[in-house]
Amino acid sequence: MNKKLDALLDTLEDVKNPKEKVSVIHAAFEDNSRIVAFVEVDKSLSIEEKLDIAFVKTNSINEAWWNNTEVTVMFPDKSCRSTSTGDMVLIGKVKYKCEAVGWSVV
Repeated sequence: MNKKLDALLDTLEDVKNPKEKVSVIHAAFEDNSRIVAFVEVDKSLSIEEKLDIAFVKTNSINEAWWNNTEVTVMFPDKSCRSTSTGDMVLIGKVKYKCEAVGWSVV
């Protein structure tokens, strides 16, 4: 297909489905890293905003984080710790590590 048609199809897909799911991976305190959740975010947000939303939505603040409507739970147990420094978020094909301040590309 030509580039204009590809761009139009991408735009139509974004209008039809303005959300995407990012993967939250707990690795900080585990022997083996594992996906614990998918968090739904707006595609139009910046990478930093998507990372921050994934972090907040997988932290228990006023109630257990797995009760958030934008979260799909992927852990097998009854509960799961909050996302912390050393954990990661996968957006598309790029993995980001939660640092003490901000995020770094893995």
